[in-house]
Amino acid sequence: MKRIVGIGLIVISAASFGTLPIIGRFAYADGMDVTTMLFLRFTIASLLMLAWMAIRKEPLPRGRTLLQLAGMGGLGYVGQSFSFMSAIQYASTGLVALLLYLYPVFVSILSVIFLKARLTPKKMLALGLATAGAALTANPQGGQLPGILLAISAAAIYAVYIIVGTGVMQKATAIQSSTIIFASAALVFGGLTAARGPHWPATGGGWLAVAAIAVVATIIPVATFLAGLKIIGPTDASLLSTLEPVVTVALAALILSESVQPVMLLGGGLILAAVLLTVNHKQKSMPG
Repeated sequence: MKRIVGIGLIVISAASFGTLPIIGRFAYADGMDVTTMLFLRFTIASLLMLAWMAIRKEPLPRGRTLLQLAGMGGLGYVGQSFSFMSAIQYASTGLVALLLYLYPVFVSILSVIFLKARLTPKKMLALGLATAGAALTANPQGGQLPGILLAISAAAIYAVYIIVGTGVMQKATAIQSSTIIFASAALVFGGLTAARGPHWPATGGGWLAVAAIAVVATIIPVATFLAGLKIIGPTDASLLSTLEPVVTVALAALILSESVQPVMLLGGGLILAAVLLTVNHKQKSMPG
């Protein structure tokens, strides 16, 4: 039963993260740049989480745990976001998305090295299906070498973030962890926004989009991912997170009337097959 709860939390996380590209389009259309949007995203999210912590009377993490969480936000989240957003300037969005979704493979390798996890044949098959599915769903095209390297860097940074989070989540709650991660990311992006000059939302619709990003595409997915990560481990969590591009493609078709190619449907089917393999897989050793 506990594993089912963990799986459900990761699925909620993936679905919520999948809304980010859609809502982000409305935010960018209102005149915001990347740095300002990310600053507002994490500032609003951290303030809401601090209020939630105050209501629940949860203490802030201290010592090494606090420093690790601050690093996850100020280095991990910022590094991954910067690498990803920079990569799309040199390569197609589809190619960048595909390379980003190499992170479950990186997570699996790091889990074996640092967490002594065991990769079963069934889990390796799920990894292969998820990677192939992401390739078809993202519909990648060409790109320059800097874009490819930046996208791979984003995947590697996110994999390290997940592995570090696996250990930290044994010492902090999802609420505590999310709050510090958001606050540290907000501080870094605040400095970048001040240095480059802010581009605030021009209308109420833009502010509404930012608020939606902060709640729907930040607080909900990060908190549920960290909570699920604590239960089912990094490899399964990253595998289930490959549902995210499927949700994005579906929402783009429903909300933005974007066309869905048959090859993308095939990719979504492979990802769903990988998810079913993961859901039915009973881990007998250390969570991976």
